[in-house]
Amino acid sequence: MSILTKLFGSKQQEESTMTKLNIGIILGSTREGRLSPQVGNWVKELADKRGDANYTIIDIADYKLPLLGENGGDATGAAAWSEAVAKQDGFVFVAQEYNHSITGSLKNALDYLREEWNNKAAGIVSYGSVGGARAAEHLRGILGELSIADVRVHPALSLFTDFENGAELKAAPVQADSVNQMLDQVIPWSQAMKTIRN
Repeated sequence: MSILTKLFGSKQQEESTMTKLNIGIILGSTREGRLSPQVGNWVKELADKRGDANYTIIDIADYKLPLLGENGGDATGAAAWSEAVAKQDGFVFVAQEYNHSITGSLKNALDYLREEWNNKAAGIVSYGSVGGARAAEHLRGILGELSIADVRVHPALSLFTDFENGAELKAAPVQADSVNQMLDQVIPWSQAMKTIRN
């Protein structure tokens, strides 16, 4: 056995002892006719081919979160939302641009929690008339405040070139490459952040 193997172990030993990360793909819109389910399913399909993590779509529409602080909200939905986010080691946010920012529903869902987000990593896949770039930049500021480390690579889908008639996702091949490059950063960052939480 070489000295390096003694010190660091073999790659096979390392892989067998590492459990797969849980990465939540968060759909950031609840609007009627939204495109985020198409984008989220596309991201998950690409991600699942990698086999490097457990990828789960988390649709904020399923939790029926009232506005934060609003009376008469459903505590069950809020508790389920907390549990779903807490289970994740990292995230991919599907962010669509409305009025130069993220949706109100995504901001509300982010605000609902604190510790469940802390010390995790995230990537952003955005879409809009300019690729959702302005929404992604706003989201980065919010993620920083929640102690989520967001990665640099950012797939940005154009409503004009990556969606047929602005309604059906037909992403250019370069966009799939971009998603994989983003995940190449999200996975090691999520693994590294896990050591801070443990």
